[in-house]
Amino acid sequence: MADQAYEPRLKTVYRERIRSAMKEQFGYTNEMQIPKLDKIVLNMGIGEAVADSKKAQTALK
Repeated sequence: MADQAYEPRLKTVYRERIRSAMKEQFGYTNEMQIPKLDKIVLNMGIGEAVADSKKAQTALK
């Protein structure tokens, strides 16, 4: 089995780059002051795809 658990790419970027930038920009003195990442939600409107199933399939890709 794999030794490392899967971590989403955006979560890795947040942990490695964004947290340190926020700490510097806002002057946080404690790691616990930095907001944590709870959930990422992506939303995409597909408008016309309601009537055309081919457009809905394209949107899913």
